[in-house]
Amino acid sequence: MSGALHLTVTTPMALLVEEPAALSVRAEDESGSFGILPGHTDFLTTLPASVLRWRDAGGALHFCALRSGLLTVRDGNRVAVTCREGILGDDLGALSEDVAQLRSEEADSDRRARVEQMRLHAQAVRQLMRYLRPGQTDAFAHPPQIAESGDGAAR
Repeated sequence: MSGALHLTVTTPMALLVEEPAALSVRAEDESGSFGILPGHTDFLTTLPASVLRWRDAGGALHFCALRSGLLTVRDGNRVAVTCREGILGDDLGALSEDVAQLRSEEADSDRRARVEQMRLHAQAVRQLMRYLRPGQTDAFAHPPQIAESGDGAAR
């Protein structure tokens, strides 16, 4: 095992980073921020929209804004990040703004997906009610009637 990490960052369309001698990597998952040094145990985690940081062999700090991805560590020195989209840059402030925008887009997408899921669920319940009560056009609009006797008592 060498004293460096071999870091790769890929998207479906490109290899963004191929760093054969990174000194350290810093990332963020749903549980918070974490660091990886040479000799790290094998590891797998999902990454939300966040900024990946690493130091190269010369000690220079590099950044990559990620749109949701997957990070794996193998053999204590191989770090691979796969993501939908990545933006390389040296200005952490600008990349942080990009990440805030990506997180906002992901939140909007999640909200739209939940609304669609609720719509499909309601439609499935309506179909089930039509199947169970075929004589009624809308089971929720017309609840079952209780028969009353002539003296007003329910039967």
